[in-house]
Amino acid sequence: MPAATENLIDRLAEHRTLSTVPRSELEWLAAHGSIRSLNTGDVLSRKGHQVESLYIILSGRLAIFLDRGDGPTKAVEWHEGDITGILPYSRLGGPPGNVIAQEQAEVFAVPREVFPEMIRECFEVTSVLVHTMLDRARLFTSGELQNEKMISLGKLSAGLAHELNNPASAVERCASLLEERLEACENAARELAAAKLSEAQSAVVEAVRASCMEKPKVELSPLDRMDREEAIVEWLVKHGLDTANASMLADTQVTFGALEKLVAAVEGPALNAVIRWAAAGCAVRGLTSQIEGCAMRISSLVTAMKGFTHMDQANVAEPVDLHPSLEHTLAVLRAKAREKSAEVTLDFGAELPKVRGFAAELSQIWGNLVDNALDAVAEGGRVDVSAARNGEHVVVRIGDDGPGIPQEIRSRIFDPFFTTKPMGQATGLGLDIVRRLVRHNEGTIEFDSQPGQTEFRVTLPVASES
Repeated sequence: MPAATENLIDRLAEHRTLSTVPRSELEWLAAHGSIRSLNTGDVLSRKGHQVESLYIILSGRLAIFLDRGDGPTKAVEWHEGDITGILPYSRLGGPPGNVIAQEQAEVFAVPREVFPEMIRECFEVTSVLVHTMLDRARLFTSGELQNEKMISLGKLSAGLAHELNNPASAVERCASLLEERLEACENAARELAAAKLSEAQSAVVEAVRASCMEKPKVELSPLDRMDREEAIVEWLVKHGLDTANASMLADTQVTFGALEKLVAAVEGPALNAVIRWAAAGCAVRGLTSQIEGCAMRISSLVTAMKGFTHMDQANVAEPVDLHPSLEHTLAVLRAKAREKSAEVTLDFGAELPKVRGFAAELSQIWGNLVDNALDAVAEGGRVDVSAARNGEHVVVRIGDDGPGIPQEIRSRIFDPFFTTKPMGQATGLGLDIVRRLVRHNEGTIEFDSQPGQTEFRVTLPVASES
């Protein structure tokens, strides 16, 4: 045996991954492969091209770079003692990104054409390589699962920030107005005290104030509210009263009938004081009510996001109530639905039982599927989400009225890195990870699609009652 071959076999025997393989099988490898030398920056495998060989790294360092639209990012790195490339029984065609030498490297390449013979002749080599493939899949899946989750949360963050900003800005605006209204209320109270109204007059004033305090039956549109304020201005002018109170009165439920009773009961300068006091008091209560509503909205959004991420819970299988799981998902995606003027419905079947699963993973499943549905629908489209019991399972359906999935790509939509969206708008991992998460939760996923109606169905086992 030539010295060069002996030296190669010795290097293979010292290789960390192959160190337990019999020398006879290493001899077979040496006879059926070849050494490739790489300089820094050389591409070993290129995205979009079939991987031709198994690569045993003898020295140096290699890495795969994925481009999700913001430039290549290093995903996985291999060093001396590692194995990459195509492996026995692997379905890998082309790599998801370019595999590039990070420094001068030597790899021993075994072409895929000899794999059938290698599987027959080299049992130990094959066993080691299968374990390597499983470890690689586990590493890659866990890393990409985390990346995809962060990408999903990143896409939600902009909409969530907008959702939080609206009530937060309203609180700031109301708090600023509240200071002005409190001052007006205090001044009006002093004027009212100076007026020294009779008991009969005070009763009429209190009735007007009570009508001001009533909650609105319907929310006025900006145009209707403007019309109401103009009508109140005309009434105040007609009775020679201060029109500065018109804006505050327009936001109350006071009726012109109540105001006419007030005019009949109170005369002179005291009338302005009464109207100002009633309007300012109602304005203060209205502003505090708005602040309370905005604070509750912020709290509900935080609760929804916390429920969506399950950041305070251990990632363990447990009985999961699908009501909050789905509701929180729709809450954090509401901003995206609003941007497209899309209608999103949620329907639960009667006596929906809990399912057994990983709560955070189920949230990610719903998030990806609803997000995809919202991407699919046109402006003013519709997304329907429902959950119902079917025997010992619960079926969650997420449907949309988008254009449907073309027949020619339906068999590929769950493939890793396959996407029909433009560069930078998707990784092509969403549905692949959804399917893996569904399987991890002992469920199944299937879909039907035609123009105007696409539906994904996730079936999960009912949680045991014990």
